[in-house]
Amino acid sequence: MSSYKTVNPASGETVQEFPSATDAQIQDALKRSHEVFASWRGTPVQERSRILSRVGELYNERKAELAAIITLEMGKPVREAQGEVGLVASIYDYYAKEGPRFLQDEHLDAMGGGEAIVRTEPVGSLVGIMPWNYPYYQVARFAAPNLMLGNTVLLKHAENCPQSALAIEQIFIDAGLPSDAYINIFASKEQIADMIADPRIQGVSLTGSERAGSAVGEVAGRNLKRYVLELGGSDPFIVLDSDDMDATVKAAVAGRMGNAGQACTASKRFIVLEDYYQDFVEKFTARSAALVPGDPSDSATRLGPLSSQQAADSLAEQIDDAVAKGATVHTGGSRVDGPGSYFEPTVLTGVTPDMRAFSEELFGPAAVIYKVGNADEAIELANGSTFGLGGSVFSSDADKAKEVAARLETGMVWVNSVTGTQADLPFGGVKRSGVGRELAKFGMNEFVNKKLIRQPAVKPSKPTS
Repeated sequence: MSSYKTVNPASGETVQEFPSATDAQIQDALKRSHEVFASWRGTPVQERSRILSRVGELYNERKAELAAIITLEMGKPVREAQGEVGLVASIYDYYAKEGPRFLQDEHLDAMGGGEAIVRTEPVGSLVGIMPWNYPYYQVARFAAPNLMLGNTVLLKHAENCPQSALAIEQIFIDAGLPSDAYINIFASKEQIADMIADPRIQGVSLTGSERAGSAVGEVAGRNLKRYVLELGGSDPFIVLDSDDMDATVKAAVAGRMGNAGQACTASKRFIVLEDYYQDFVEKFTARSAALVPGDPSDSATRLGPLSSQQAADSLAEQIDDAVAKGATVHTGGSRVDGPGSYFEPTVLTGVTPDMRAFSEELFGPAAVIYKVGNADEAIELANGSTFGLGGSVFSSDADKAKEVAARLETGMVWVNSVTGTQADLPFGGVKRSGVGRELAKFGMNEFVNKKLIRQPAVKPSKPTS
């Protein structure tokens, strides 16, 4: 039985199953991807740009259709789903416009004179392993810069997003990309490990869990393959002060509850200075409790189901562990009765290091709020995590917030805003949140050959007697 299937998380109903790839099909995909690389890398940059531009146009043209697919497959509220499609269109458009500039030769002032050029060249076929929480966006972060470079892509999507995966592949075909330059594969974990080890593959990019990242990194390292790992996060949201607590809390709840809390960069640990703590907790709890889980296909819904029954069960176990060890639940804390994988918006305080919720990522609509005495304590608590993806610092004094932001051990920090994303800004973390960067010009510098072409100055010949 295939593991690739669409299961509606709002009802628990299995909608459609798709056959997994055979070993022979995997070998054929590897062969085709490797063979097309020679022609794709030689395709003029402006032609690659034109194709990516058309990809972006097709995402916009098919926004309603594409949004409906991810609403069905992983439960994203339709308004958020349409927002994701629009973001994806902007990523392809960005690389279509800026990619040619990023690929221009860099001229160096070399000692000794002469000419020295660094040329940015593709490296070959790449494997992408992508998750379900942002089915189109995660793929775009990887595929757009690498296709613009001239690399080719073999993409294994999450097993619960097969229709999303096929829709992505079809857009590339319809945009005029050579069919083998991007190949969707319904592969197993074992097949992926073999693919990474294959000499025709030059690199792998994974967005997913720490466990998956460790496994992929091990195989890639053993086979001397480049890799980018975008893993989990437990982003701090630090409140130093506030002259408008309602606005601060509105941002905090949006940062935690968007996509039902299923985002690596979601605000997860709210660290509030004691003078503002009680007001923050009360307002955060009230605003969270007002969110009613509902049908994600309804445009009025702001909180959809979790992606699966397993996801809801896992979150319940983490919260039950915290409560059993003394944490306080201010609202929520349980699964919603009935069909589907709905979970109540949840607010916890009194979380201590012996609880799973202190050190583990809570991937769902559950917030943990901490009270600290001063900014130094806030920074110490924020940096005490094994994660280091993103973070937010709020204060009516922007300079003070920037000083704290500079001391956080994260790949990204946003001041007076929740962690966001856009095509022209780098995305990535440190510590156990991953290795490498995506988006902006940095996204085109991971799977490249920075080739030096050097022509030394000609030394004048010595006169003969």
